[in-house]
Amino acid sequence: MAKQRKAQGRAKAKSGTGAKAGKRPPRQRSWRGRLLRGLLIVAVWGLIGVGGLIGWYAYDLPDVGRIAEMTRRPSVTLLAADRTELASFGDLYGETVQLRDLPPHLPQAVMAIEDRRFYDHFGIDPIGLARAMAVNVKAGRIVQGGSTITQQLAKVLFLPPDRTLKRKVQELLLALWLERRFSKDQILSLYLNRVYLGAGAYGVDAAARRYFGKPAARVTFYEAALLAGLLKAPSRYNPARDADQADWRARLVLRAMTEAGFVSAEAAAAAYREKSRGHSTVAERGRYFADWVLSQVPSFVGPINEDLVVHTTLEPALQAVAEREAAALLEAE
Repeated sequence: MAKQRKAQGRAKAKSGTGAKAGKRPPRQRSWRGRLLRGLLIVAVWGLIGVGGLIGWYAYDLPDVGRIAEMTRRPSVTLLAADRTELASFGDLYGETVQLRDLPPHLPQAVMAIEDRRFYDHFGIDPIGLARAMAVNVKAGRIVQGGSTITQQLAKVLFLPPDRTLKRKVQELLLALWLERRFSKDQILSLYLNRVYLGAGAYGVDAAARRYFGKPAARVTFYEAALLAGLLKAPSRYNPARDADQADWRARLVLRAMTEAGFVSAEAAAAAYREKSRGHSTVAERGRYFADWVLSQVPSFVGPINEDLVVHTTLEPALQAVAEREAAALLEAE
């Protein structure tokens, strides 16, 4: 009996040791499970937080129903006696153009320099954003943005220019809404009609008339590159203000078009060789006269609530002679 009891005791001891040894894997599994549960909880609360933030900013989104409106100051265009443009005041808009009305190289120039993957993303371009971040980190400063054309359109149509987290979140939400509401061609057309291109000109048609004296449907390859180059900094690259800076930027756009595959390097080089610097239709002649006429307009028409074209009596040829003679007299003194 004693031997049997000792054997049973040894068996229990062995079984106890085995049980203890067998409990280690559950402990390991339990530790991993707690970690996974903790990560899951953090992820869930993170999603709740992001969702709450998006919901808060979505509640305060601007009224998208006014997308068809043109909220701007009325423009006043003064014409000389020979019907040439003497001066322009206010925000200038040209004809509303559709993508099919424009030469292909104009929207291609815009996409090449602003959003090469426009037709491939859903309003937000993670690949383009990552590429821009890499370029900025390498340069040590912000040299490239990650906003898509759709995001830029959302900002142009609905949002103030201030750089805040709220504006950025709303910009992303509105970009997603625009992509659901409109086709890619419609979004690009809206953008080309509303974007600011310097010298008071909004949209590519107004800018083409302002800088080249022609509608956007007739711009050359080089002129399209010049207009696309204005998007980054309309004042700095304004061809009427600094032709050399505008030319440098246009060359950059042509290079971007080549890299994007829109045009061959040979065609881009040929376009640059055949460039025309264009001209500003904002004449400086008779500027004091133009300012005086503008001050008199309200007394004839009352408050200016719509675009006006005012015909004046100024003779450009006579004005040029008078200014030349006055300059000669001043130099002789």
